[in-house]
Amino acid sequence: VAPSTPVCEVPSSAMTGTVVELSCKETEGSPPSQYQWYKNGVALLEKTGTGSARTPNITYTMNKKSGTLLFNTVTKNDTGDYFCEASNGIGLSQKCLVKRMQV
Repeated sequence: VAPSTPVCEVPSSAMTGTVVELSCKETEGSPPSQYQWYKNGVALLEKTGTGSARTPNITYTMNKKSGTLLFNTVTKNDTGDYFCEASNGIGLSQKCLVKRMQV
């Protein structure tokens, strides 16, 4: 079954230095969907291990299975327009509406 449009939860504002979690969920996809977060239209990288020289500024953890995007300590650099995309290889992937997070 193709995924339905996911529901994204993005806080509209966050205090610098706090922990912020964005969530994305859809319930109709079978097999279960994988989730990809985007910031300002660019796909966020999934952080693996301790981070590499290419991506030293990654301040978040993205879980493609649960759809969460967790910032351990948000900074002003994390301000932006976020949305997520659900896909399970069946039918078209579905995106939620873009939401702005101001830090």
